[in-house]
Amino acid sequence: MGYEPATDRYSGKMQYKYCGNSGLLLPRISLGLWHNFGDVDDFGVATDMLRYAFDHGVTHFDLANNYGPSPGSAEINFGRIFRNNFDAYRDEIIVSSKAGHEMWPGPYGDRSSRKNLMASIDQSLRRTGLDYFDIFYSHRYDGITPVEETIQALIDIVKQGKALYAGISKYPPEKARIAYQMLKENGVPCLINQSRYSMFDREIENGTLSLAAEFGVGFIAFSPLAQGLLTNKYLHGIPEDSRAAKVTGFLKRDQVTEDKIAVALQLNEIAESRGQTLAQMALAWVLKDERVTSVIVGASSVKQLADNLQAVENLSFTPEEIIRIESLISPF
Repeated sequence: MGYEPATDRYSGKMQYKYCGNSGLLLPRISLGLWHNFGDVDDFGVATDMLRYAFDHGVTHFDLANNYGPSPGSAEINFGRIFRNNFDAYRDEIIVSSKAGHEMWPGPYGDRSSRKNLMASIDQSLRRTGLDYFDIFYSHRYDGITPVEETIQALIDIVKQGKALYAGISKYPPEKARIAYQMLKENGVPCLINQSRYSMFDREIENGTLSLAAEFGVGFIAFSPLAQGLLTNKYLHGIPEDSRAAKVTGFLKRDQVTEDKIAVALQLNEIAESRGQTLAQMALAWVLKDERVTSVIVGASSVKQLADNLQAVENLSFTPEEIIRIESLISPF
């Protein structure tokens, strides 16, 4: 028997927020496919997580052309799952993808040139089997390609109907300003900015968030749990099956410092007093800022995803909680 989504998927606890000045609502928690959806991962678990997310009001799934491993396999697997489960519900779902990091060999498979972006979106559409992406991002400012070249490619991608909205990711504020202005002047206002943001990584508070708000651009945070440091996973050491234990992982063993673990333990006490897990409180902390539209969570199991989604049940903090949390995380 085929998959039938929950009939009460929009009457549950998921909340939605307009993305910047646009008319597009995004769920406060989106599901990212950076990890756990590649060809080295369990396809059944990946399917179950996507179904669970949609059943609980998550309408936004975030991809990039190089997600895997291997690169491209997350888009392929998502396409297979989508066709078999969600094809009839395409108009209820936001799918985003990105290009700009190394994807194929040779001089055109990396960075943010027009050549790379135009080839990348065509490849990504083929891998997923979709007719269009809802959001397509320039995945990064590469430090070489003129911003104007990259942004003109995004403008043309939207005007060609290959994406409904344009976004940028990991742009320094001075380059983001150029991108926002150019997109607006060409009738394709930037929908959203995606950058890293968590209690342990607050760099975007120094300009990125305020600039997005100035231009009416939404903001979505990735790595809101600091690659697992803001969960109970590392409170008592480094598990053998964790990202930090893997040589190829993005979270390195030397990033799991005694100082951060000591802070995480104290944050966990605050979370428990709020009736939340540490992960739930960390997500709520990012979402408390009105400039933040959504957070992207990655999950390795339905159980982990279910825990994350419960964060929306308590997104408010007392002044006393804010003061105590800030005293702990201010060094980061």
